[in-house]
Amino acid sequence: MKLIEVGSDAPNFTVKDNHEQNISLSDYRGKKVLLSWHPLAWTPVCTDQMRALETNWQTFQKLNTIPLGFSVDPPPCKKAWATAILMNNVSLPSDFWPHGKVAQEYGLFNETQGISERANIIIDEKGKIRWVKMYYSQELPDINEVIQILSNM
Repeated sequence: MKLIEVGSDAPNFTVKDNHEQNISLSDYRGKKVLLSWHPLAWTPVCTDQMRALETNWQTFQKLNTIPLGFSVDPPPCKKAWATAILMNNVSLPSDFWPHGKVAQEYGLFNETQGISERANIIIDEKGKIRWVKMYYSQELPDINEVIQILSNM
């Protein structure tokens, strides 16, 4: 697995989200996109990671940024989880089928466990990778660090 490099073109994708809508990276040209990858729904660190996105929704709006909470969980699972953890604004895309295809394209798929690694990837308005950070599976990403990076772009 080779992690995607800063400066490369972000691979486009079209996947279903927790609202059963098709979302494509190309739909967000002209905006920054935060791909916030988490291994699995319904786990404590993943829940906290996604809630941090929701809590900072207005900040992301001011920074012209679309936050997306990605994992390999199937869409019905992401829908139920989003309802349970009160995700009203942030979309939670599913990389379920083909299983982990988007995570593979970004170099984040853990073949042994069949899940994505925990990571944050920032894509600029033109579709270029601008920042990549992977985390240990039990490490909660620092949302303030992400906001600081976006603020300086």
